[in-house]
Amino acid sequence: MKTDQNSTNNHCLDYPQTESSCAGRELAGSDRVNRSLPPETIARLIHTALDARRFSYAPYSHYCVGAAVLTEDGTVFDGCNIENASYGATICAERTAIFAAVRKGHRRLIALALAAAPEGVEPSAIRDYPSPCGICRQVMREFADPSGFKVILAKSPEDYRILTLADLLPESFGPSFLQEQADTGAEQ
Repeated sequence: MKTDQNSTNNHCLDYPQTESSCAGRELAGSDRVNRSLPPETIARLIHTALDARRFSYAPYSHYCVGAAVLTEDGTVFDGCNIENASYGATICAERTAIFAAVRKGHRRLIALALAAAPEGVEPSAIRDYPSPCGICRQVMREFADPSGFKVILAKSPEDYRILTLADLLPESFGPSFLQEQADTGAEQ
């Protein structure tokens, strides 16, 4: 892989656009998913995350991340991490992708693929699989069923792990807890 020579802020890897890149487009026909993920869908999500990673703005950590989120109707949105000199204003790739989906009216998410590695390093060369931070896990929880939501931790389209959000965020707090509290308060 080559580095992006046009970047003025950092040189995250330049992944060529592929035919399987589907950011912001609906997956066709048999690629639509309910609760299982066909291998073609997994590959498309990983390719989209790898493609998004090249737009990462990471001049401070030099850790480039890309994500792709699959919505209930089969639409895929991508995102990359965007850092800021005031570190608290930094946003992770997962939240960038999720917020793009929410902005377009999608409220139920099915899966998310994540690809990450230090600047200049291919994700396939790293030892460990990437993993979402705690804030991103909580944002996923807002829009997904923890037991059904799949998180694909990818090094490449051939090398990945799939966990559920419940695996990554056990005994999580979510919207249902607030609804239960509201229902209990109304009964009193």
